[in-house]
Amino acid sequence: MNLLKRVLTAVVLIPLVLVLVLKAPIFLLALVAALVALLAVEELLKLAEHYSIRTFRWPTLVFVGIFFVLLAVNPGNGKPLTATAIFVYSLGFAAAVAPFVFLVLGMRRPDLSSAFPAAMVSVFAFAYVALPLGFLVQLRQQWRGAFLLLYLLLLVWAGDIFAYFVGRSVGRHLMSPRISPKKTWEGAIASLLASLLVGALLYRYATPISTALLHLHLIERKDGIFDLQRPPLGPALLLSAAINIAAQLGDLAESLIKRGAGVKDSGGILPGHGGMLDRIDAVLFAAPVLWYYAAWLVLR
Repeated sequence: MNLLKRVLTAVVLIPLVLVLVLKAPIFLLALVAALVALLAVEELLKLAEHYSIRTFRWPTLVFVGIFFVLLAVNPGNGKPLTATAIFVYSLGFAAAVAPFVFLVLGMRRPDLSSAFPAAMVSVFAFAYVALPLGFLVQLRQQWRGAFLLLYLLLLVWAGDIFAYFVGRSVGRHLMSPRISPKKTWEGAIASLLASLLVGALLYRYATPISTALLHLHLIERKDGIFDLQRPPLGPALLLSAAINIAAQLGDLAESLIKRGAGVKDSGGILPGHGGMLDRIDAVLFAAPVLWYYAAWLVLR
């Protein structure tokens, strides 16, 4: 029954997500990312309460929301270099002031011993959830941004699907039983191979895929790959491997938080998948990896 719910939820959400990342304007993508971030941060703050930490719930949610509003209203006027620079400045400023904002809020608490742990959780929630999703939004502003997001999501989803089914069917050697008792090395290897296969196929058929998306009016020309000469396959495979490994580590990192809190899922908003944080945990580590690659291409 849980597997059926998992499949039905994926069947409904995947087309919506793909249309969103391919077609939606930047401000709408930023607002949807903000909603996802707020739901995930809310779940993370509830997990922190299992560690006996009294969190700054509303200030944290407001801080995260303001960050995404800034992304939504200042997309860089369609210029990738400008958008990247604005994003880096905004990210750096927000990350620098976040500790001070929450520590100042902690000064109002009668029990000062609770202020520092609460501030740490708020800063962690911002860095762990909001910033990576901000990378995801800014990635869409890069040249070939829509195709890169498609590449990222398909890699992560393929890796997750193969890890789940191969791990359940033939998995024997546990990867990290203390953190995630059901994850196996067989599933991890299958996940890596699936991502490499998807990455190679997307690399091989990047131009026809981009052309088809362009004809369907799902992307603009700047968001696809139309090069007549493709770069070597090796770097594409290395990037695919790096993204897959980052995604698997992201999954394990969230499992560590839940294991310490003594809960199975971060929430129950997505039938068969658990909470929002459960659904995006792999992307939280993978998105910054791909963003760095894309930004390097723009700035080099």
